[in-house]
This record gives sequence, C-alpha cells and structure tokens, in this order.
Amino acid sequence: MLAALFFARDHGWQRHGAPVMPDGGVVDAVSVGGPAEVHDLPAAPFSGRIEDAVVANRHVTLRAPTPRQEFETAPDLYAYVQRLDAAVRAGDPDAAWMASRAYDYCAGFAMAPTGYAHDTEAIAAMRLSTSEAMATSRQRVSQRCARFAPQDRLFQAMLVRRIQAARAGSLAAEASLVAMGRPLSNDENYLRSLVLRVRRSKDAEAYLALSPVMGAVANGKPELADQVAGSQQSELAWQVAACELGMSCGPDSALMTSYCANGGICSREQGQDFQRFVNSATRAQGAEAVDEMVASLLGGGRG
Repeated sequence: MLAALFFARDHGWQRHGAPVMPDGGVVDAVSVGGPAEVHDLPAAPFSGRIEDAVVANRHVTLRAPTPRQEFETAPDLYAYVQRLDAAVRAGDPDAAWMASRAYDYCAGFAMAPTGYAHDTEAIAAMRLSTSEAMATSRQRVSQRCARFAPQDRLFQAMLVRRIQAARAGSLAAEASLVAMGRPLSNDENYLRSLVLRVRRSKDAEAYLALSPVMGAVANGKPELADQVAGSQQSELAWQVAACELGMSCGPDSALMTSYCANGGICSREQGQDFQRFVNSATRAQGAEAVDEMVASLLGGGRG
C-alpha cells in the first residue's frame, strides 16, 4: 500500500578543459558550480581577471553557487555550514534555513557514527532488493557528514537554526516548524494562512517543508478542506511540486537520499529522479491523481 511505502565541493574554483571557439579562440572556462551568464560585448583584450574574461567577442560572467545549490553538491557539509556562519550571524533567513537542512541531513549519522557504519554494513549484507541502494545512500550521508560528531547535538542545532530562520522570515523554516509540532502561532487561522502564503511564494523549499503537514495528518481539518491535503498522495504531490519549482530531485539529491537512507524507500531503477520514482510507485494506485494535484499546486493559491 502507498501508506506503507511512504511512512516514513566544497565549491572552490575548478578549472576545466578550455573549449575552442569557432574562430579558433580559446575560452578559459572556470566553474564554481553555478550557471554562467553569457553576453555579447565588443571585442576587448583579456584583462587577466577570471570574473571578467572577454574572448572572441564573448563576455562570461561567472556566479558562485547559492547556498541552496551548494547544499546538494558540497562533499563536506561541516565545511558548508561553516561557510554559512557569517550570513547566519548577520540574520540571513535562507542561510539559517539551509544550515538547518544540513544539520537535519546529518543528524542520524552524527548521533552515532560508528553504529551508523555498522548498520550500513548489515543492510548491505542482507542482499534484499533495496539493500544495495540503501547502503549506497547511507554511505553518501556518511561521507558528506563525516566531520560531525555526537557532541555537535545536531537535532538541537537544527531546531535553533529553524526557529531563527522562521523568525527572520523564512517560509520554509516556518513550515518545517509546523511539521515538527512547533508552530510560530497557535491562532486557529494560522495554518491556512501559512499554506496560502507558501503557495503564493512558489518557493520550492517551502513546498517541501510543508509537505508532511499536507499529507494524511491533514485529513479532516476544515481549514484545509479546499486545499491539496489529507492523503498520502497529497504529501507526495507537494514534494513533486517542489521538484517542478526547482528543487534538486535527481537520483543523488538530498530528497532521494533521505527517503532511501532513512526509510528504506529506494528506487529500483538506477538514475531515476524523484518525479519518475513517485510515478512508478503510485502507478497502480493513482499516479494520475498525484499529477492532477501537482498541476493544482502549481496553478494558483487554492486547492
């Protein structure tokens, strides 16, 4: 049954091969993990500055990855959190939220690293249909979280950062606190207001954070009667909608890794992203219904 299934680099400057332009010129490409913006400009000599390379009438402006992008790719999440620290202390809500996501991702490992490794080995030895995928996901978590330790108390650190982020204006953090049973307000209209604000924001992180609240636990709540809420399918729909809004949902994404490493809910098809994974898992039990819910979530502010 669906309910049973779903219960539960460092980014430095990296030099790559220099492609040859059609006129024989060479672009000295530098990647920082984020997209490059290309603009036509009059020809000018190369200044020697990486960030202002002008070659063969093409100007390349390079942008560092955002904290959201880097969260998905940083091989060392301890170092990632350290890089966010200045922005967190300055009151940046998104930095605090993303720090909390790193703590959440690593908390299970950091609580008992040795035990986590032993459990991973035991899972691999079971040789069940999902054992290899689950062990691989857990190894990915272990590698990215290796520098965290029990004394870091990541569950508490996560909560502190989420409260800080929510009070500073992060919708995602605010939604996650509701999912954790710690809403910023106990007003009877608060939940409905939050849902509508998240939907208007089209913020992928907020959609994902709110998804547990909109699942089966929302069944029978009158304030959510006209919203996409109240079933396991609706929870999945909010998550798929987050993917459609730009959340990283590839086979090695935090979302797919967490499902597999923490709940044993793993794709049996190599390279499958979250959208296709959900479609495969719900095909016999209402994949079309999930698609309709996703379309509704992306279309406006009502159910």
